[in-house]
Amino acid sequence: MSWIPLTRSDQLDEIDRNSFDKPVLIYKHSTRCSLSNIAFHRIEGLVRDLPTYFLDLIKHRDLSEEIASRYKVYHESPQLLLIRDGECVYEASHMDIHPDAIRDQVSTFPSG
Repeated sequence: MSWIPLTRSDQLDEIDRNSFDKPVLIYKHSTRCSLSNIAFHRIEGLVRDLPTYFLDLIKHRDLSEEIASRYKVYHESPQLLLIRDGECVYEASHMDIHPDAIRDQVSTFPSG
């Protein structure tokens, strides 16, 4: 698995730029939450197909709040955001985080 640690706010600019070429996932994870661990394991396979940034929100709460503001979503944990063309086009939290739903969302984007 190739999770990209999300630890700095300037990485959000990188995510936005890259999302014009390919959808990018941001996964916000709480190490103190059992639901977060369940969601983490549910989406592990997606990491092979899409750039996926992993935010430890216990360590980086301020960055989590910046993500919520930038992408106009409520802060939740666990939370998965799909970024395309610099915008959050899909958001799921808790048990709504499911690989099939993400694949469905990604399949609507033209490849290439």
